[in-house]
Amino acid sequence: MKTFKRIIVILLIVLILIQFFRPAQNRSASPSPADISTIYPVSANVNSVLEKACYDCHSNNTRYPWYANIQPVAWWLDDHIREGKHDLNFSEFASYRIGKQYRKLEEVIDLVKKGDMPLQSYTIVHTDAKLTREEKVLLTSWTDALRDTIRAKYPPDSLIRKK
Repeated sequence: MKTFKRIIVILLIVLILIQFFRPAQNRSASPSPADISTIYPVSANVNSVLEKACYDCHSNNTRYPWYANIQPVAWWLDDHIREGKHDLNFSEFASYRIGKQYRKLEEVIDLVKKGDMPLQSYTIVHTDAKLTREEKVLLTSWTDALRDTIRAKYPPDSLIRKK
């Protein structure tokens, strides 16, 4: 029984100590000059959908919930946000090569249509991020229109992944 109590005490001490080690938050003071809206039109309706369902993990501005102040949850969230931004960052979208922009927009369409984005683990807590059928159509139509714009403006070989 003494060993069990020691383990509990040690775990509590560790839990308290890790509260002092926090990752930097994903917040930008100003809009990025490479934001997707600097090169493509983003209507208020589309922006609303992006803000509620995408930007927390796929931009340089995350809205943090209260539980993000508790370790080790903050580390898990930080890892999740870093991974999301690595896959697609709307705040840096204009800095992508045109072929990458084209492919990332295709991925958005595929993931939204399949229901893989936003992630279920995200929408469990952020219920407002669940996309309605109309929001999915709005987002995929907008994304498809951007791809059409790119396809009309650039030569086909610039849209192919270079090997």
